Amino acid sequence: MHAAPSLGITHRILAPLDLVIIAVYFVVVFAIAFYFARRKRTSEDYFLASRNVGWFAIGASLFVSNISTEHFIGLAGSGATSGLAVGPFEWLACIMVLILGWAFVPFYKRSNVFTMPEFLERRFNRECSVYLAGISILAYIFTKISVHLYAAAIVLERVVGWSPMTTALILVVATGIYTVAGGLAAVIYTDLVQTLILILGAVILTFIGLDKAGGFAGLRAALPPAYFHMIKPMSDPNFPWTGIFFGAPILGIWYWCTDQVIVQRVLSAKDEGNAKAATIFAGFLKILPVFILVVPGLIASVLYPDLFHTVNGQVTNGDIAYPTLIVNLLPVGLVGIMIAALLAALMGAMSSVFNSASTLVTLDFYKKVRPQASDKRLVNIGRVATGVMVLLGLLWVPFIHLLSAQLYIYLQSVQAYISPPIAACFIFGILWPRMNGTGAISSLLVGFVLGAVRFVLEVLDKTRHFDSAIVRGIVDINFLHYAIVMFIICSAVLIAVSYASPAPSREKLAGLTFATVAGKLDTTEIAGPKLARESALDFRLNLIFSLLLLVTVIGLWIHFR
Repeated sequence: MHAAPSLGITHRILAPLDLVIIAVYFVVVFAIAFYFARRKRTSEDYFLASRNVGWFAIGASLFVSNISTEHFIGLAGSGATSGLAVGPFEWLACIMVLILGWAFVPFYKRSNVFTMPEFLERRFNRECSVYLAGISILAYIFTKISVHLYAAAIVLERVVGWSPMTTALILVVATGIYTVAGGLAAVIYTDLVQTLILILGAVILTFIGLDKAGGFAGLRAALPPAYFHMIKPMSDPNFPWTGIFFGAPILGIWYWCTDQVIVQRVLSAKDEGNAKAATIFAGFLKILPVFILVVPGLIASVLYPDLFHTVNGQVTNGDIAYPTLIVNLLPVGLVGIMIAALLAALMGAMSSVFNSASTLVTLDFYKKVRPQASDKRLVNIGRVATGVMVLLGLLWVPFIHLLSAQLYIYLQSVQAYISPPIAACFIFGILWPRMNGTGAISSLLVGFVLGAVRFVLEVLDKTRHFDSAIVRGIVDINFLHYAIVMFIICSAVLIAVSYASPAPSREKLAGLTFATVAGKLDTTEIAGPKLARESALDFRLNLIFSLLLLVTVIGLWIHFR
């Protein structure tokens, strides 16, 4: 028997027990942050947590840096709208983090860099470094921060009736305080706590929902069979299999293997073995969102079908799915845990953005202007930069009510348009020694133009429909297919320009490509000791668990094909 459909979405009034649980969450987070804030800070301590963090904490931080409140809304909403079709995105990430650990981490750790733009500068030139640092900071400000705030404000307003303005203001300030105070170490170890809370809350809600819906058997009986198939035909407008298996990996390489927010956590590992183990652990954690965030969307559509509006067989308000379950299923106490989980998701993701953006500003811009700046000075600049990011987050708050679900989708899609040229440069950069800085910057700029054209035309087309066949071809192509086209064009540009200009010297490439991996790196300008390599035992364990992760993911794909 399914639960009777709810008559409407109502706000929950938080009971004293719920408020106590939320208060305890904040106390724990701030206690961790100020513990690390009191310790003496060098730039390596502040930006890379002294490069002494173990695999468990880093893996948890990778997970919570990726999962924010928009995942609770978006993944559950996608589940209610189209079933498990979005699942391959999540499980593809399991493979992407393995590529990070096995293919990219050795180069990053060996070069002893702090940031991804710094790696590009070593491999290519300063122009590539400035491009990546600049585009990353802008993307963090105008997409990540705004998306995080929008999603958090909407879900908390729907669940407990909190004002979106007040909610966003409090969360930005609270997150900013512990990020400024404690640096990356505070971010990573608070992420560890937030990961546990996030998973606990989501698992509890999923099990309660499945019990009410009659388990997976009840879901299968109540929903169309297509809801349980992940592999969609090439003509599918949202999740074509060609886009999933050829386009999504391009986005994945950029996000999981080259983005500062993700890679900075791996760079904080005490050695290569821990760095690799952290990516494997994060890969196992990334299996969970399909079951604890997407499946709740299916549950909501079964338990409360009258709340969903359908146009031409398509659900148009899927983003109510997760808040609906929280409001209607959870008893006192568990509501507090779930609110803490939502806060953990937001604060974990936003602190990661604040910290990584401040790292880019400090090390890729300020330190280049003031190369003799002391560690104390760099840490203070990093804190100021983080404070500026917090201020920019606060400036977004008044505009939250102007953000629509459609604009939210636009902002999320930006990564599909900036990632192909960056992914191409990193992939060819470590695989192909002949590639040079001229080819790299040419590819990046061409990719920027291609991405900007698609984004602008896509936005304008919503208010004035274009009739031109060329424009329609650009606008109507699936964004994952467009990413494939961009990657091919950017790769062709970097190959052609690299061949048309002088090859880089062998000395410049030392240790930075597979062909020159044995070369001795020049790291005289980087302070701090070189990090230990992976031990034989760590290598065997990492290999075993990597293979286990691959088998698990492939098995799940086959089961839900």
